[in-house]
Amino acid sequence: MAVPHYARDIMARKLIKVRPEMDVFDAIELLVKHRISGVPVVNSSGKYVGVFSERNCLSMVVNAAYDQLPSTRVEAFMVTDNPTISEDDDIFAIAQVFTKTYARRLPVIRGDELVGQVSRRDVLAAIHKAVKGAATTESQLLYLSSLTSRDQSPVK
Repeated sequence: MAVPHYARDIMARKLIKVRPEMDVFDAIELLVKHRISGVPVVNSSGKYVGVFSERNCLSMVVNAAYDQLPSTRVEAFMVTDNPTISEDDDIFAIAQVFTKTYARRLPVIRGDELVGQVSRRDVLAAIHKAVKGAATTESQLLYLSSLTSRDQSPVK
């Protein structure tokens, strides 16, 4: 059995997405209904434009408590500078992005198109699978180090 090494091997392809013009309360309803902590935001042509998450929802609540909401559209609260990855980024480079950012999920982008998403849990599961396949505890780190090249930089 092959150990998944790249984003394309572990990414979720069927995603719940929202549009920038969507009402923020409808987006919150999706998060709660599907028990997810965030969703990618895509425009009408399918181009990835950002992420809307629980964190954004909490920001909205705080803003509403102190000021009048600027808008009730997702675009007023989404994050547009979230790190993204490509299908060719390996699981260890992706893990490094997670350790250096607050992101809980990373959109997988091909050009401008959203093609999937990788969560921290997806990476942990892939690493666990790789370690579990190693013969002994002593050889596990050596095995893991052989799966990746250290010169890759997946943050885009």
